[in-house]
Amino acid sequence: MSLARRAGPEDAAEVLRLRQVMIDSLGRPGFTGATGWHAESLPLLRERLAPSEGDADGDFGAFVVESPERPGRLAALAAGTVDYRVGTPHNPLGRVGYVFSVATDPDARRRGYARACMDELLAWFRARGAGHVLLTASPDAQPLYESLGFTRDPDPSMRLML
Repeated sequence: MSLARRAGPEDAAEVLRLRQVMIDSLGRPGFTGATGWHAESLPLLRERLAPSEGDADGDFGAFVVESPERPGRLAALAAGTVDYRVGTPHNPLGRVGYVFSVATDPDARRRGYARACMDELLAWFRARGAGHVLLTASPDAQPLYESLGFTRDPDPSMRLML
């Protein structure tokens, strides 16, 4: 039995707290310590974490491990989405998993919690027919992802802020 479980609407505030832990660990100016966005994000996150009629699993998944030392708090999180893109020879269904948030409380690290969350998230991607999974790895997290089978992607990434 896995340590990790699917997050529900009742976990939304803790999911945001752990997302902030991840954001803070990156040390990006303007992002570190910026929690004002949590209040605006919370209602939609609660909605996305709730099973919807006819589409119980949706295209967004978050898996968490509860803190054994702190009741009511989460120790770790892995969250991602399944997107559709036009198929390719290596992914005819065009379903792509994207991991966008993996975080563990600093005092709960090195206990296998992030791995347990990632294992559940990867199983969730497989169950949805994802042909591959993408993520951006920090140097600290790269060994975990490599041990799960991830490799560096040679294609450069670009961004446009709207």
